[in-house]
Amino acid sequence: MKLVIQIPCRDEELDLPRTVADLPSKVAGIDEIALVVIDDGSKDRTSLVAGGLGAHVRRLSIPRGLAHAFAIGLETSLACDADIIVNTDGDNQYCGEDIALLVVPILAGEADIVVGARPIANMPHFSPLKRTLQRLGSWTVRRLSGTQVADATSGFRAMSRDAALQLNVFSGYTYTLETIVQAAHRGLRIVSVPVRVNATVRQSRLVRGNFDYVWRTGSELLRVLVVYSPFRSFMLPALGLLAVALAIGVRFLFYFASGDGTAGHIQSLILAAILFGASGIFMAVAFVGDLIAINRRLLEDLQLEARRARLMAARRHQGNDRA
Repeated sequence: MKLVIQIPCRDEELDLPRTVADLPSKVAGIDEIALVVIDDGSKDRTSLVAGGLGAHVRRLSIPRGLAHAFAIGLETSLACDADIIVNTDGDNQYCGEDIALLVVPILAGEADIVVGARPIANMPHFSPLKRTLQRLGSWTVRRLSGTQVADATSGFRAMSRDAALQLNVFSGYTYTLETIVQAAHRGLRIVSVPVRVNATVRQSRLVRGNFDYVWRTGSELLRVLVVYSPFRSFMLPALGLLAVALAIGVRFLFYFASGDGTAGHIQSLILAAILFGASGIFMAVAFVGDLIAINRRLLEDLQLEARRARLMAARRHQGNDRA
């Protein structure tokens, strides 16, 4: 059983040695541990430091963002024949020893993805507002995914090889929210385990402030909702608009039938017509979106088979080279 620990990094020359030193050298149930560092276009010596620490380094020529670096890390870890992949941050936010806790449910066959739940309430660098926003975001992801993930924005997570093969990251900002919803829609089992965090030595480079966090996270959640639940996303507004249009239309008919005529109420008729039209457009988009979602799932199945075939061919090629 091979465990690959992947670390997406950008300009982590100073923090990376401390992060790697905190990682476990042995984990119960694991025969081999390898380290993969994805250098997201760093301007410092991150790649050189990572190589000196014994990591397999994948360097991106220009910064592509955390989500893209995470996806590249999965691809690289799978190519390294990982049976289990653990993702952690390069700033040593998470306690490396708790990797042993993350892999237990996967080794026991109880989960496909394990997300480390940070002690948010006890993290001093989290302001009350940020704690509230984090809880709200996690609650929203639980509603969208039907899972019981306690800390949806945690990047400290483990996944089986089969789960990693099925994940796709389309976000340009972060992978944390999208991959949970996507995994749930793929029928993968997701659990949370409590993990510890280390003392913070610097502010997050991903979040520039509370407003930035709200805007980016809210945008991601909205996009995830539309992508993975398009029928519900558009049909619910369509039904709401239809209900309002019917109410206004019935009101107009009531005044018309009561003998008051249409004087003073023609505006209501126009508004009802507009709302009926908008409702019809939303309904049409809901059905088209559902068809697109079905097509996406079929393409994902084809992509999964292609990935498996490509990795199997690469493994056979490596075997022939050794022979």
